[in-house]
Amino acid sequence: MNAYDSMRLGDTLRESHHLEITADPEAADVLILNTCSVREKAQEKVFSQLGRWRELKEQRPELIIGVGGCVASQEGQQILNRAPYVDIIFGPQTLHRLPALIDETIRVRQPSIDIDFPEIEKFDNLPPPRIESVSASVSVMEGCSKYCSFCVVPYTRGEEFSRPFDDVIEEIASLSEQGVREVTLLGQNVNGYQGRMHNGGVADFALLLRYVSEIDGIDRIRYTTSHPLDFSASLIEAYADLPKLVSHVHLPVQSGSDRILRAMKRQYTVAQYVYLIQCLREKRPNISISSDFIVGFPGETDEDFAATMQLIDQVRFDQSFSFLYSARPGTPASDFADDVPQQLKQQRLEILQVRINELARDISSLMIGTVQKVLVDRPAKKNPNQLSGRTENNRVVNFDGPHWLMGRFVDVEITMALPNSLRGRYVNCDSPGSQLLASAKS
Repeated sequence: MNAYDSMRLGDTLRESHHLEITADPEAADVLILNTCSVREKAQEKVFSQLGRWRELKEQRPELIIGVGGCVASQEGQQILNRAPYVDIIFGPQTLHRLPALIDETIRVRQPSIDIDFPEIEKFDNLPPPRIESVSASVSVMEGCSKYCSFCVVPYTRGEEFSRPFDDVIEEIASLSEQGVREVTLLGQNVNGYQGRMHNGGVADFALLLRYVSEIDGIDRIRYTTSHPLDFSASLIEAYADLPKLVSHVHLPVQSGSDRILRAMKRQYTVAQYVYLIQCLREKRPNISISSDFIVGFPGETDEDFAATMQLIDQVRFDQSFSFLYSARPGTPASDFADDVPQQLKQQRLEILQVRINELARDISSLMIGTVQKVLVDRPAKKNPNQLSGRTENNRVVNFDGPHWLMGRFVDVEITMALPNSLRGRYVNCDSPGSQLLASAKS
């Protein structure tokens, strides 16, 4: 979501002030720090970065420094108290107002704070995206109304709201006309999408996927992040009907202990989560499942952690984002006693990550000898003479091939599985619009 917002910030300032993105802070006229408050470490990095920019501000007082995103929404005036040289503070729902905030700062030379929660206004006032890739992201809903006890998102991004259905379809169709072949639908709880249609009806997420699948030129569909509570039967059925929908789901579970899930206010049980996975695998036997885990939540016992490890072995997760618990200010869990020792949290996190990595290696190894459909999106990072792309299950594949394959779907035989990527051999290039297929290793 933050990467998407940063891209849209660039689009907005390009149109309003003819600014272009630079990698050199010393060359910038405007420095924007787009922030996240999900984790404590990320929040502290905000003030470290602002400290590095302070010297630039002292050298060039006309330089404009802005802080946006969830830390800005959460901290507001406190940012100015710690870093009074900051000029602009804006929230994730007011990034479209940044041009006016810049103009106001230039005019009065006083700090400005705008951390309101307007809903659809943001998307109504953003310019058309400028895409320079064959993959693009589209925000379809924002905010969260689940109020998990550990999570700050409802307080920094507001309650759930969905963009109108026609607006989303129009944006994706426009991206297709710009050469986009793969689209990722974004939302804090993306599968909770409930978009108003022009006929007065409401489209759920499964219906949105079906319409996106019909857009010419869009040949692969991803989405993130989904919530187990909103994983409907119609969404599961979409995996039987929509070949453009990738065989990969990121479905955060957070813990394998029902007791901890209740304390987290996740509103589902481990058995309900496992049933969802079983239903998905009935429709897509080869589907890849990734998840989120919080380790060391207040009150987590050895038995609770063992239940999480048991769930990992049962589901055989492909990848994970796993974190040590840290209290987020203003959340209900911040009032809980943080009673799991830090060293024990670290030990548990290491055990969990080692096991997930083992499972990921097993899945990668099983891919050797299969032919995978890969969307070529860039030169390989370590060898620019090679090509790179992603498989349906979100693995990077590097292989030799002519550069005219860039932007196309190609068949690649997997020849080697490395810890963080795959190696492959180019087999052939598909014509546009072909279905996504993979031949399983016998």
